[in-house]
Amino acid sequence: MKQELIIRNPKDVSDFVDEHPGVRSSFLIVMIALGGVFVDAYDFTSLGIGVPALKMTFGLTPFEVGSVTAMMAFGAFVGAIWGGKATDKVGRYKMFLVDLVLLVAAALGAALSINLTMLLVFRFLMGLGVGLDFPVALSFIAEFVNKKRRGAGVNLWQLMWYVAASCTGLVILPFYFAGFGDDLWRVAVGFGAVPALIILGLRFIYMKESAPWAAQNLGLNEAAKILESTYEIKTRVIQEPTRSVPKPEHQAKTGEIFKPQFLKRTLLISVICATQSMEYFAIGFNLPSISQTLFGKEFVNAIIGAIAFNIFGIVGAVLGVMVTKKMGSRRMAITGYSLVLVALFAMFMFHKTLSPQYIALLIGLMILGHSFGPGAQGMTMAALSYPTRIRGAGTGWGQGMVRVGSIIGFYFFPLLIAATGFYNMLGILMLAPALGLIAALTIKWEPVGASMDGADDQEPVAAAMAGALE
Repeated sequence: MKQELIIRNPKDVSDFVDEHPGVRSSFLIVMIALGGVFVDAYDFTSLGIGVPALKMTFGLTPFEVGSVTAMMAFGAFVGAIWGGKATDKVGRYKMFLVDLVLLVAAALGAALSINLTMLLVFRFLMGLGVGLDFPVALSFIAEFVNKKRRGAGVNLWQLMWYVAASCTGLVILPFYFAGFGDDLWRVAVGFGAVPALIILGLRFIYMKESAPWAAQNLGLNEAAKILESTYEIKTRVIQEPTRSVPKPEHQAKTGEIFKPQFLKRTLLISVICATQSMEYFAIGFNLPSISQTLFGKEFVNAIIGAIAFNIFGIVGAVLGVMVTKKMGSRRMAITGYSLVLVALFAMFMFHKTLSPQYIALLIGLMILGHSFGPGAQGMTMAALSYPTRIRGAGTGWGQGMVRVGSIIGFYFFPLLIAATGFYNMLGILMLAPALGLIAALTIKWEPVGASMDGADDQEPVAAAMAGALE
């Protein structure tokens, strides 16, 4: 006999998801939800590998190369801020489909670009799609995975990123050996439409609306249908609210995340998201060229070296998923920032006496610390720190801060490298993780382990949890 769930209000729906162990297909659904992260990481890495060929095709100046890479970040910033609010308004499922259609079209359009202007337009659209996808994907996972596994489930996004970044090199290598030459960047960028199209199909087949969001916006009967289909249970709605859908004036606004009860966590999320992005994009986009400097100028070294460095990211991300419940996001961020600072300091101070192999290990340590700590935790905190009604807005804000950091990383740090050299740039770059570390040590907010909608009045509990973690 099937379990029967009595639903009297939206909290009953959220409480059920919080406590239910999940279904056999839960992991598959989470991976499909994170498909947009795969496309984002693939695109980021493929363009980094294809930059030399891209320069040859359009005769780009360094500033124009920076514009091509940063244009996606500008689009993602717009998509994240707007898309987060849209996710709360129209739901998770519709946004899941819209952003993937945009990613497919943008990848193909960029690959077929005949001039720089056309390429910049499609890069902006690619960023717009990615910016839309992050808030909806992480919001959905936070409303689908139970309380015990929620932090680890959301943290899987970082693992997906580094798996995709590693796969990119494996995809591009055969085309490189096939002699695509100056058109290699077109193949690399355009191929991103393939996983995007596959993920779009899987989302259409397997994904459903978030039950907690539906309970608050579509009515309890609709939420009950979703729970019955997803968890194979019987439901009975005792009291359907007379007004299922909130009036427009009651719709949550992005500004709500800056109200007093959310302000500290929003500040912490903003600092972690921006600083981790600066530290990563200043190094991550240059991994192919760093690999050539360390291991030889042959193009194959750029690809293989980037794959090797990204394996450190996979290791850090796996370790992070394993210990999320035990450590919590805040302690993981503190640990990760510390490892990043150690690696950057060692390279800055001792690069003249270190062999290329030791420098490579330090870069690997930096990436491992990043993926274990702040690289994942900024967005994970954003997805877990707000109640359902504003989760999309909060996650969108976090992703917007990520893109602010990436724009700085794309534009500012290359100028520093040109003016001061790579290793002196690392000395300045240490300011980013140092600021993040100070924020994480000072603002004691821990969302891992909180109930889905307990964030409305969670401040005293969160403070107690954070104190217990000291």
